[in-house]
Amino acid sequence: MKHCFPYRQIGDVVSDVITWNPVRDGHNQLIRYIDLSSIDQNTKVIHPNEPIVAREAPSRARQLVQVGDILVSTVRPNLNGVATVDEGLDGATASTGFCVLRPNKRELDEAYLFHWVKTPEFVSDMVRKSTGASYPAVSDRIILESKIPLPPIAQQKRIAAILDQTEELRSLRRQALGALDAIVQSIFLEMFGDPVTNPKKLPLIKLGDLTKISSGSTPSRAVIDNFGGTIPWVKTTEVCGTTILKTEEQITENALRNSSCRIYPAGSILVALYGQGKTRGRCAILGIDASTNQACGVLLPQPSYDTRFLFSQLTLAYERLRALGRGGNQENLNLGLLSDFVVLLPPISLQQEFARRVEAIEQLKATHRESLAQLDALFASLQHRAFRGELSP
Repeated sequence: MKHCFPYRQIGDVVSDVITWNPVRDGHNQLIRYIDLSSIDQNTKVIHPNEPIVAREAPSRARQLVQVGDILVSTVRPNLNGVATVDEGLDGATASTGFCVLRPNKRELDEAYLFHWVKTPEFVSDMVRKSTGASYPAVSDRIILESKIPLPPIAQQKRIAAILDQTEELRSLRRQALGALDAIVQSIFLEMFGDPVTNPKKLPLIKLGDLTKISSGSTPSRAVIDNFGGTIPWVKTTEVCGTTILKTEEQITENALRNSSCRIYPAGSILVALYGQGKTRGRCAILGIDASTNQACGVLLPQPSYDTRFLFSQLTLAYERLRALGRGGNQENLNLGLLSDFVVLLPPISLQQEFARRVEAIEQLKATHRESLAQLDALFASLQHRAFRGELSP
């Protein structure tokens, strides 16, 4: 990307951040702690951990933040984990997994900086410069030495306002989708009750007794002929509560022959067995015949259950599914845990009635998703043009 604006190193237009000292600042005070999991990747809103006594704070809590600071994750794959500190978090501590950027307000607008460190250009540059085999990251120094196109402050504010307005439209569309999801959950609870307490005394069954459960595989990327074919191949990043109609990558017949991959039929339900952030436990429905990677649990369609009904029940059970995770640094699900998960199994006629009631809502959701996709494309275009200086005054 070429810029008509002059470049400056980010470190030249931000101020130093005070390091928290528990001896100086008190062992017994309550503090708010922001770690990498605190940032919502969709909204970039910070949801900090509950206040903790200073002496019990993690050793990573070493930076005191203030209103207007920009937090930039330094750890892959969350290098686009970015948020602005608001008034409610003034004086909180942040993990050393963030580079805390405090703009010099006479030279750098905080909203402009926020949008810059979310650009594909900045993120891809950090990805290229990250080091470490098991825990790739960039240092604060690398971020501070990176360059930002820097027009006059008035133009920075104008650019940020344009991007803020478009981002607000995207946020409203996401909120509408969330409201429709809540309606689906309400219909489910009205018809079948809470699956945990089962007040309607409906039959219960383990998923493994209800259907066949399998998973996929990742063909070797060292073999050029494995990718770039015509067979859809789903990754867990694409398992996000929707019906999957296309995939980011496709594999070949050669990959099918030389790996554990298989093609699953449309109507199969996918459950993310593991993944970063909030991925584990998310579900999706295959709207096409497709293969998957090994991190997707696949529930094959059966006459005994309605796909939309079971999908909605598993979506409602997201937190319970996540809580089953096992492992050390990263808790994972596995096919055994998924097979033992117990679900409601009401008569198929009731399941189908639920599916009919939800169908109209799903059509509305499809319309909102299409609109959101258009807004995403508009935002990407504006973002690209803004930092090149191509937005008309």
